[in-house]
Amino acid sequence: MDPRPDIADALPATTRRDFLKASALAGGGLVLGITLGGCAKPAALGGAGGQPVAWLRIGGDDRITVLVDRSEMGQGVYTALTQLIAEELGIAPSRIQVESAPVGAAYLNALLGAQITGGSTSVRDAWEKLRKAGAQARTMLVQAAAAHWGVKEAALKVEDGAVLHGSERLTYGQLAEAAAKLPVPDKVALKDPKDFTTVGKPQPRLDTASKVDGSAVYGIDVKLPGMLHAALAQPPALGGKLVSFDAKAAEAMPGVRKVLATASGVVVVADHWWQAKKALAAVAIRWDAGPNAALDNAAIRAKLRAAAARPGKPVRSDGDAAAALKGAAKVVRATYELPLLAHATLEPQNCTADVRADGADIHVNTQTQTIAQGAVATLLGFKPEQVRIHTTLLGGGFGRRLEVDYIPAAVEASKAVGKPVKLIWSREDDTTHDTYRPPAHDEVAGGFDAGGKLVAWQLHLTSPSITARMFPAVVENAVDPFAVEAAANYPYDVPNVAVDYNREEVGIDVGYWRSVSHSLNCFVAESFMDELAHAAGKDPYAFRAALLDKQPRFKRVLDAAAQKAGWGKAPAGHHQGIALMEGYGTYMAQVVEVSVTGGALKVHRITCAVDCGRMVNPNIVDQQVEGSILFGLTAALWGEITLKGGQVQEKNFDRYRLLRLHESPHIDVVLLDSTEAPGGMGEPGTAVVGPALANAIFAATGKRLRALPIARQGVVKV
Repeated sequence: MDPRPDIADALPATTRRDFLKASALAGGGLVLGITLGGCAKPAALGGAGGQPVAWLRIGGDDRITVLVDRSEMGQGVYTALTQLIAEELGIAPSRIQVESAPVGAAYLNALLGAQITGGSTSVRDAWEKLRKAGAQARTMLVQAAAAHWGVKEAALKVEDGAVLHGSERLTYGQLAEAAAKLPVPDKVALKDPKDFTTVGKPQPRLDTASKVDGSAVYGIDVKLPGMLHAALAQPPALGGKLVSFDAKAAEAMPGVRKVLATASGVVVVADHWWQAKKALAAVAIRWDAGPNAALDNAAIRAKLRAAAARPGKPVRSDGDAAAALKGAAKVVRATYELPLLAHATLEPQNCTADVRADGADIHVNTQTQTIAQGAVATLLGFKPEQVRIHTTLLGGGFGRRLEVDYIPAAVEASKAVGKPVKLIWSREDDTTHDTYRPPAHDEVAGGFDAGGKLVAWQLHLTSPSITARMFPAVVENAVDPFAVEAAANYPYDVPNVAVDYNREEVGIDVGYWRSVSHSLNCFVAESFMDELAHAAGKDPYAFRAALLDKQPRFKRVLDAAAQKAGWGKAPAGHHQGIALMEGYGTYMAQVVEVSVTGGALKVHRITCAVDCGRMVNPNIVDQQVEGSILFGLTAALWGEITLKGGQVQEKNFDRYRLLRLHESPHIDVVLLDSTEAPGGMGEPGTAVVGPALANAIFAATGKRLRALPIARQGVVKV
């Protein structure tokens, strides 16, 4: 049995439909949704455009609620998206209460074609449409007030949740019922950014208080009446399957209610989780290791190296790179290898399912409500609308919770016992049964003419495709766009550029990992740019800057990072490395400062300059930069999943090492003002820190790192 559901099949079809735009709530109030015509969904995900995408509720009691359709996993989306509506309503974000939106076609991410939180798209998707929702509500409230007072709308203004006419004042709650009877205006004037009072300004996060006082509910916190608990045993070898099991000893243990086989493995249901976990160890299970019985890291590397000998599918072709390299006065070549990585979310995977004959309620920390609903509906033979997804807070996502593999076993267990069941993966379950970041084998070459000018750049990428499994139609006739990020958009002014991609599967499922292929390709591209700079006898910063005159946003972050870091002026014994990238509409450059004493590495300081377009909340941007840098630094220093006989050897944080507090460097973040459209902030910092660090280590040791993690390369002691 394949323990992973077919995610593409789990996507329910959606169609264009009209949407209730305004209606009276019980007791009086305004419910507002907006419909985006012209936002067609990608054909690969099915359905048509014109999907309504946001709700705003204003009650007669002056309670204002925003239903946020993105998952809050620490990135601050509950606060940032609320700010967009608050700006147009003319109220402080703290006046608004946030609820997680239900699953449905009403809440599609127009950039991804489903209800998904990923790709650093939340603010980019919401930037105009949530402001429009706020402006629509404001317009209707003003219209209602004008009718009440018998005055022109132009004579009124909004302030702090009320409409004012001279000394007269009506709150939004007092106007909500009357406003609900008005037609929703399709065209409304949005505030000029120069008049923003909330957007672009630091605001306290709306979810902080609940996380401090313990009232915040993560998936692992869910409690339902009569709820039982479950633990899961999965095949030790990735891709393995269950042969048989003997549960007699386990069934006799205290608290055990049922032992059953599921598509994911063997599940024990008990009164408490620890009872289930202990009983699981008493179940005698026979596993078939399956096709990966001999799979290890050496075999994966060999498979990718062999595949790299094949020509890849063209991704970018400027000029004739092959000819330019053949005629170059000097050619530099290198091969880079990147490892499998786990997501290592601090909250392990879990799901609480309540399955009944007429429907199911699923309480889960998911990044993809659409796919989760479809997977459960398919499993149970239900219509999608019979499955209600209740999205909790996420204790880390990083792309891991785009998967739904941790949901089916809870659903099957609940159906079997006729009660709500919470299933929790242990840390060992989580580390050994992740969908790992793909490994890669990349070959790159650069050529200089007789005058020392860089005239050719050629990058040949080889790795598995995540999208081919999750959304196969996207790559049916095209190169996986999520395999060539930070490669296809190579920014430097070089006349001959060639990038191609060779898809090669390695026998295990790989998944979207924070920054996806940016983390792979930025390491290769920016490490090799450093190699080329040294081959040309030029300063790495100056070498890059000279090739970016046609790329002002790249040049701006490069200059800002170098200036803030004091490029070339590091303290005695300290060395610097630099790297840059554009990803998710955000431009970023980082300088890493290190020392190597007695062979031991210390990372002292990381400087990061960011141009992410218009910022909604600078505090959150700063937090995301710092968090993503530390996430990427951990991966660069220690991150690697190793396989032996198809089994993951790292089981917990003792072997899958994370950065510790005392090891964290000082981080300087420079946020550059911009009037460009908002870029994504959850992921870019993760990708840039690796090459900047490797380049700093080269500056300190003269030894080039072309593979990660650094701790296993023998260049420095970490």
